[in-house]
Amino acid sequence: MGLNTAMWTGVTGMVAHGEKMGVIGNNLANVSTVGYKSSRMEFEDLLSHDISTSAGISQVGMGVGIADVLTDFSLGGLESTNEATDLAINGDGFFKVQTDEGQNYYTRAGDFTFDADGYLVDTHGYKVQGWAVDQDKVRADRVAGITYDQVPIVGTSTDVQLDLYQIPAEATRNLSIITNLDTSSERQTESTTGNPYFSLYEKYNYDPTKPNEDPLPDTAFSYQTTIKVYDQKGEAHDVSVYYDKVSEEDGTEYWQFAVAGDPEEDGRVLPDDGSGVELSTTAQAGLVMMGTLAFDDTGKLMNMSAFTLASDAASTAGTPPSFGLDQWTPATVGTSGYPEFTMNFRDVTNGSSTDGDNSVSISLNLGLEDVNGFVVPAGVTSAADVGTDAANIPGFNQDTLTRNANSTTNYGISSSTLYTSQDGYPPGILQGVAVDTDGVLTGRYSNGQVQELYALTLVDFNSPWGLRREGGNLYSETIESGQALEGRANSGQFGAMASYTLEASNVDMATEMTDMILTQRGFQANSKVITTTDTMLGEVIQLKR
Repeated sequence: MGLNTAMWTGVTGMVAHGEKMGVIGNNLANVSTVGYKSSRMEFEDLLSHDISTSAGISQVGMGVGIADVLTDFSLGGLESTNEATDLAINGDGFFKVQTDEGQNYYTRAGDFTFDADGYLVDTHGYKVQGWAVDQDKVRADRVAGITYDQVPIVGTSTDVQLDLYQIPAEATRNLSIITNLDTSSERQTESTTGNPYFSLYEKYNYDPTKPNEDPLPDTAFSYQTTIKVYDQKGEAHDVSVYYDKVSEEDGTEYWQFAVAGDPEEDGRVLPDDGSGVELSTTAQAGLVMMGTLAFDDTGKLMNMSAFTLASDAASTAGTPPSFGLDQWTPATVGTSGYPEFTMNFRDVTNGSSTDGDNSVSISLNLGLEDVNGFVVPAGVTSAADVGTDAANIPGFNQDTLTRNANSTTNYGISSSTLYTSQDGYPPGILQGVAVDTDGVLTGRYSNGQVQELYALTLVDFNSPWGLRREGGNLYSETIESGQALEGRANSGQFGAMASYTLEASNVDMATEMTDMILTQRGFQANSKVITTTDTMLGEVIQLKR
């Protein structure tokens, strides 16, 4: 029995070392496979049997077995490529891909391409997963000068698809103009009707018979700044903001402002039901908003007001017709917390006031916001009710307003424009894509727009060694691995993403060749156990002669 056991012990050694040679061969075969993770085989001794000795019961081993085949998830070398969609993870995490049937797989091989339908896919055609970027929030935050550590996303992870090879024109909806208004400036326009906070309105006078004359002369204001905005079809229009100092009372300095565009491009019709007067034929053609700014004694913007023409505003007779100050009511404050105006560039019915069903409203950011809207003093229904008393000026609640990091100021230096931004643009054609270290897929368009489209999904597992290899550089989830934990690149436990880069196999050829030699010798040694045991059995047989 002892010799038979010895022979089978040699067999287990040959079988185990033969299996290990298979692991080594597989590693060497995949030395050039993108994202491949090498394996190593661990041995364990088999159950020993008891034998009687002079010292009592002792044990003799019965051979070797395979304990486990473990995957080495250490980072492979990073190789540069010429494709933006070649991606590598510099750290922990796996890319998530999905079949058409909804089966999820995980991979470190980031050699992705776009298919004919615009899906980002791996070499098997499985669709890469990611979160869609919240475009509306990005646009509004960018105009306001707000930055964030991570681009905002919406919903759950989904197929990454470029269906925007051409982006349509986008009308301007958010406008930021941040200036410094020189506190040493002198007032340029005096009111002749007892409304000092709206003397720019009084001075503004458009004559439709003389369209080339400026409705507001240069001598009527202290400072002016102009920015281009876009309508629904992507056509550009100039919008100017005019500023003039009003007064300084008890340490508070008041300025007025007026927002106006080209009078001939003013498509508003009021009342806003299509049957009213065309604003382009009135004295206020192009004038879309007016209001006040209040600064404290340090030059910081304390509060503001804004007025626009009401949807039912009625003009007075005259040549040209005119909208009185009593037709200007406190402006609507949008969900962004900024006052809104519209100029109705495309002559849309029910689009001539900010509460019109078809209105394309523009939010004006001068540095203050409050989603609660303006607090209007009792008895004030229009700009005409403000008169000479600053206490009648509507404004934001001091307890709920927010002063942005970029805000209009009132310092003792020359008036200047500090920051302007708007979110409209003409149509454009996709020219290229890029992926940043946070895994954000960005499209670059011919109109100069750069849009964040998707944040690619990464996943990790409590025990990645429990993942099942599916071939094709793919892994699947098992009970041993635990559930997939989703996250974004460059955050938490997830590594940064590298574009124009692929992760090479982490197989170490020197180590594998050394293991090959040792495995070969182990196999040979175990074969010698069998042949030697066979010789010994032959001697036993020879005893009967």
